[in-house]
Amino acid sequence: MCLISIITITYNAEKELPSTMKSIAEQTFGDYEHLIIDGASKDGTVNVAAKMRTERTRIISEPDKGLYDAMNKGLRQARGEYVLFLNAGDCFAAPDVLASFADGAATGADIIYGDTDIVDCEGTVIGHRHHSAPDVLTFESFSRGMLICHQAFMVKRSLSPEYDLSYRFSADYDWTVKCIKRTSPERCHNLRRVAIHYLSDGLTDRNKVASLKERFRIMRGHYGLPKTLARHFGMVLNAVVKRSK
Repeated sequence: MCLISIITITYNAEKELPSTMKSIAEQTFGDYEHLIIDGASKDGTVNVAAKMRTERTRIISEPDKGLYDAMNKGLRQARGEYVLFLNAGDCFAAPDVLASFADGAATGADIIYGDTDIVDCEGTVIGHRHHSAPDVLTFESFSRGMLICHQAFMVKRSLSPEYDLSYRFSADYDWTVKCIKRTSPERCHNLRRVAIHYLSDGLTDRNKVASLKERFRIMRGHYGLPKTLARHFGMVLNAVVKRSK
């Protein structure tokens, strides 16, 4: 049993994985495990992981049914009180970020979250994520979309459901809403800092239209059709106004 399980999902990620593992190894807080759940990569991913592993690393490499199936495997294997997903190419924004998450956990919070900057493949910050983490996190917060990056969202393992495999691209949005639904605002802790550098080249980024369709379905399921339609009308209107400017 440890405090935090960091779960990294990989498939043919030998180029992206080193920065993630280096970022984790540099953290000043040490009560964690690092699970690498690999989908039987055909490149050198497992060799890279083995070469960079520490005493806190566990590597599991076997075929899976896709990203969210692998994430479910990670949840089942995790031994930490809290779980945090940090996929290949994503990094902590600074060496003391995990310590900040641990400080949030010390308050007894169910969910600890922060903000995210977008980086390129060289690790250079491109800019802040288009959504900022809400000051106070409520169930209604996510009726406006994925306000918190999945990688900047740490949750108690006992609170976490498994990912719904009927969604190919946006099961993380559904999962996050379900986690928030199981707690209350006073049990959610905002780090009030940039916690994660997110590599802008993920599965969702490469499948924007399909992902948006899934998010509409998910939002409709959690918040109802009228509110979902109203939110999407507002998004379209804002996009038109920005383009006209």
